[in-house]
Amino acid sequence: MKIWQNETEFNMEHPITIEIFKESMLFFDIETTGFSPTHTQIYLIGCAARRGNLICITQFFAEKPQEEKSILTAFLKLASQYDGLISYNGLGFDIPYLKKRLAHHGLPDAPEFPHLDIFHEISGFKSVLRLTNLKQKSLEAFLGIAREDKYSGKELINVYQNYAQCPSAEGAELLRLHNYEDLLGMPGLLPILAYPKLFAGEFHVVSCEKNAYKTYENGQELELILTLKLDAPLPRRFSFGKQDIYLTGYDRQAKLKISIYQGELKYFYPNYRDYYFLPEEDRAIHKSVAFYVDKNFRTKAKAATCYSKKTGCFLPQYEEIVTPYFKLEFHDKVTWFEMTEEFTDSAELQKRYVQHLFAHLRK
Repeated sequence: MKIWQNETEFNMEHPITIEIFKESMLFFDIETTGFSPTHTQIYLIGCAARRGNLICITQFFAEKPQEEKSILTAFLKLASQYDGLISYNGLGFDIPYLKKRLAHHGLPDAPEFPHLDIFHEISGFKSVLRLTNLKQKSLEAFLGIAREDKYSGKELINVYQNYAQCPSAEGAELLRLHNYEDLLGMPGLLPILAYPKLFAGEFHVVSCEKNAYKTYENGQELELILTLKLDAPLPRRFSFGKQDIYLTGYDRQAKLKISIYQGELKYFYPNYRDYYFLPEEDRAIHKSVAFYVDKNFRTKAKAATCYSKKTGCFLPQYEEIVTPYFKLEFHDKVTWFEMTEEFTDSAELQKRYVQHLFAHLRK
């Protein structure tokens, strides 16, 4: 078994990095000869710990397949000194694989540490961040983290198998560097968790403005601009939209723009059997009032004709967040609520609405 140890300075300035990467936490990453723990094995386990502004990296390397038990034992001994683990897709791959290989060698199971999986936290944000995939290298590129290693874990399987047969300094360095840069990159990924934190509601609304703008056809439209102050700064500028909603953000500020519907909408009464519809007036009235209307000018209301109308400025919603709500037509899935002073004066109501729109954007 070979052990590599290195120390390097690291920028700990981002609030999320400070919050998560405590000296009691340990990053880890494994390298394997395949995906199946039944038929393949671990040949390298890397760990990264913090000491002040230094990252201390320890790598346990099985120079031969027979040394797998030795690197597992060394990893367990090191991990026992910490209170929690951090990984990239550890819950989906590394931990289940480790457990199988520990059982194979008759070693005690890995302790049930608190575990932060960066991949798990960022999953679901591929489209929001306009990423082609959620591989660690893709997130590093998004954040501007450079690396020397050019190989994937799959490509290095043959390198390891050749090394086990004929050891070389060049082969060992290729294997070490890939795992080393994975470990070095993971703490650098922590600021990306600012995006899930934003969508989870870690912000407050600081302004609510109605803005008029000209369309490409030289018409005039209205939009609502909600400005958000974020608890955690976003490391890279991003923008994302769907239909009439558009979100941009960078550092500690985000702006959400929502198109305002100006015009007439319908409010549909729920108990249509208690109403009559007046075709000439294009509205429904309650039976208690309709009694005085000539029978020739009224019909029994149906669900789709049991409405009254209102003109104003309205905002879209995709679930029942604000009531009363209005529709263009009865079967529409999108509903609208009037942009009243109650809404524009309430930061609490605005935040509920923003979180509702965030959930819609992620669908």
